[in-house]
Amino acid sequence: MTDFSLPKTYDFESTERRLYQWWEENGWFKPENGRNPDGEPFVISIPPPNVTGVLHQGHALFVALQDLMIRYHRMRGRAALWVPGTDHAGIATQLQVEKKLRDEGTSREEIGRERFLEECWAWKEKYHGRITGQLRRLGASCDWERERFTMDEGLSRAVNEAFVRLHRMGLIYQAEYIVNWSPGLQTAVSDVEVEYSDEQGTLYYFKYPVAGADLADGPGVGYIPVATTRPETILGDTAVAVHPDDERYQHLIGKTCLVPMLNRPIPIIHDTYVDREFGTGALKITPGHDPNDFEIGQRHGMPVISIMNKDATLNNEAGPYAGMDRFAARKKLWADMAAADLVIKEEPYQMQVPRAQRGGEVIEPLVSKQWWVNTDGMAQLGLAAVRSGQIRIIPERFTKVYYHWLENLRHWCISRQLWWGHRIPVWYGPDGQVFVARSEEEALPAALDHYGENTSLEQDPDVLDTWFSSGLWPFSTLGWPDDTPDLRRFYPTDVMETGYDILFFWVARMIMQGLLYTNDIPFHTIYLHGLVRDEIGRKMSKTYNNVVDPIEVMDNYGTDALRFTLLTGSTPGNDMNLSLDRVRANRNFANKIWNATRFVLGNLPEDFTYTGAPDPDQLALPDRWMLHRLNEVIANATRLFESYNFGEAGRQAYDFLWGDFADWYIEAAKPRLQSDDPRPVLQTLVYVLDQTLRLLHPFIPYVTEELWQHLPKSKGESPALIIAAWPEPYPAFENQQAAESFERLRESVRAIRNARSEYNVDPSRKIAATINAGEFTGDFQEMAPILALLARLDPDQIIFGPAPTGEKGSTLVAGEISIFLPLGGMVDVAAELARLQKQLAETEKHLKGSEARLSNEKFVANAPANVVEQARQTLADLQAQRQRLAEQIAALDG
Repeated sequence: MTDFSLPKTYDFESTERRLYQWWEENGWFKPENGRNPDGEPFVISIPPPNVTGVLHQGHALFVALQDLMIRYHRMRGRAALWVPGTDHAGIATQLQVEKKLRDEGTSREEIGRERFLEECWAWKEKYHGRITGQLRRLGASCDWERERFTMDEGLSRAVNEAFVRLHRMGLIYQAEYIVNWSPGLQTAVSDVEVEYSDEQGTLYYFKYPVAGADLADGPGVGYIPVATTRPETILGDTAVAVHPDDERYQHLIGKTCLVPMLNRPIPIIHDTYVDREFGTGALKITPGHDPNDFEIGQRHGMPVISIMNKDATLNNEAGPYAGMDRFAARKKLWADMAAADLVIKEEPYQMQVPRAQRGGEVIEPLVSKQWWVNTDGMAQLGLAAVRSGQIRIIPERFTKVYYHWLENLRHWCISRQLWWGHRIPVWYGPDGQVFVARSEEEALPAALDHYGENTSLEQDPDVLDTWFSSGLWPFSTLGWPDDTPDLRRFYPTDVMETGYDILFFWVARMIMQGLLYTNDIPFHTIYLHGLVRDEIGRKMSKTYNNVVDPIEVMDNYGTDALRFTLLTGSTPGNDMNLSLDRVRANRNFANKIWNATRFVLGNLPEDFTYTGAPDPDQLALPDRWMLHRLNEVIANATRLFESYNFGEAGRQAYDFLWGDFADWYIEAAKPRLQSDDPRPVLQTLVYVLDQTLRLLHPFIPYVTEELWQHLPKSKGESPALIIAAWPEPYPAFENQQAAESFERLRESVRAIRNARSEYNVDPSRKIAATINAGEFTGDFQEMAPILALLARLDPDQIIFGPAPTGEKGSTLVAGEISIFLPLGGMVDVAAELARLQKQLAETEKHLKGSEARLSNEKFVANAPANVVEQARQTLADLQAQRQRLAEQIAALDG
């Protein structure tokens, strides 16, 4: 005999560990071991988290979303593959290791590059297991045997291959150009590693002396008034620009100014870029320290003067300010200019300050010799892929942002002055000759051909931008550049799910590089999620002390509760607010499912045999309603999954299980479980529960798998829910008539429950009712025991027919059904009348006060609008309450 018992409570902690290990040991995360190994592939490449990172709510959201998609498609019979992996995170990892070395009293410079890289690899090995263990904790059903790391041997080979191919195509070049420079890290950083902080700064107005004129002659003659937020960069100016149509300065175009304190002559030029309305309408041009100025300088053939060293101290170009820190030089220069009568004024100015994502220092625009990729042609490929419909972006509104970014794409700086990362595959001969090759072994024969003798080569010291290797991720993880079975079977992938904040920095580059190297799109759909904020909408940060640690949440409430909260609380492309109250409520949902299953299993006889879908001909009306509703929910959930509306699919499944199944159908089933033949209702209970657990599995995999394992199974069923079939609507269960009939019962029950509440009827008291159901009387007579149970009616005092005349009572209307409840059977009329009259007197008292307040013209005229509106709403509520109490009193006292 089968034991269908279930523990009283759900122990999520032990269950989660046990089930994840069981899934993984059985190989069910692998596409080869799914329901249909030969089925059409469904592939997601995980956005690789930093190998030394710690799980945060952003990780939790993307893992929940991607795991949901993988589990859904696995159940649909697709060969589902989720490729896991981690990113070497060049800057983040190097910073961590450098900090460790400082704590040990040494530095990377002191120990040298080779030893430092050994330290980095050791750091990676130490912390790699932390982030992957946390991904597992979230239930990530990745194929861990296919896990990749951006600096593993295969991916490193792919990176070198990509660089060499780009160089051969003439798309990689080395040049001096302005970059985001991190003085602390002493490297160029990408735009995504720069965060713009809204800060109170200063706009400095000063006099730019016109050569040969006297300052005393005033603006437009003796000097040009100019404004800047970074006075120290004055020392690197190479021109002053004005708009060609600006009458204030037209006469000065072509003349010369003198750089303050240095007296270096520079030209006055005209350019339509100048905004006549900003500041003074004149613009200092510093090509060495501003990207816009750099482009103006290029147009006008001006020299580039860099006044800063790599550590943001000033160099010899700064004259007497050489050696000073940039901010100290700012103060000293401004003081000197004030003494020389060159200062006009200072104004507070709200500005966007570029700060390093790692460390928070102010980023300095700096001209530097770097390696670049010409992305012009690649950008056109990326634009065409989306415009043609080959790639779809969800939500669609981000398509315009994608277009704007690619249409205005600048060439890509791919070199970084770091040690940890993919070293640039370029070698230099003694005379500086460049050899681009996949390895030094490949570069040496080229050098031999060039020099005619064996020559020692030196590799470029820089490493590649992390986004260069990340851009190859969807195909390099499957074996590219080799023609591997995985690449043939699983590429292109299907969905790239990631945050909207890296659509441009990562996703666009994957599309461009995928099209360039594989001649195919890397995925057909981009699904973008938003940020996870705190419950009042603030960004989570240590500053606000509002960071919600997902590990702590899972420790307290279970993984399923966190996943379900994130999945049903988020919509594509929108930020979501995370409330622990919501997590607690979803923990209660898991308990509700557990208790519902425990009830069903507790009513199964030991010899129960599950036969799958019930026979419709043997079912009572509540069963037919339940199965019709199940069909609706399955169809809706499947449609919503296919249209990427995962949150709504989860909410509908939640409402169905909690409301329709647990609160209504189980209650309606109880009388019939005591009948002579409970088998049809038992089959229905098990079938509906089985199908609903399948619907919910992608959202809450642990509790659904645990409960499903306790359910009786039909012959030939899968050994685990993770590889069981996704539910399908069953045509034989379509029964609109049954659905409408039971819905009329539910409306009637709700009406009776509301009346009981209004009349303050003791919950344990069973009352009489006369029900006039007209043509639906037969249905109500069939369901009389259920009606009596759900509405707390006395089964012996349910009468079907018209309401009696001359008897005090409450008449209810529920759609086409009218219900008469005799008051004598519900309440002590005298006591209830006294209670209502007392409540009416209190309401009248409050009503007078509310009317008096609103009749006060001063209050209405002077109080805030929202306060007046609230007072009016209170008056309306009191008036409605008075009307309702009067009607109840009339019914009792009539």
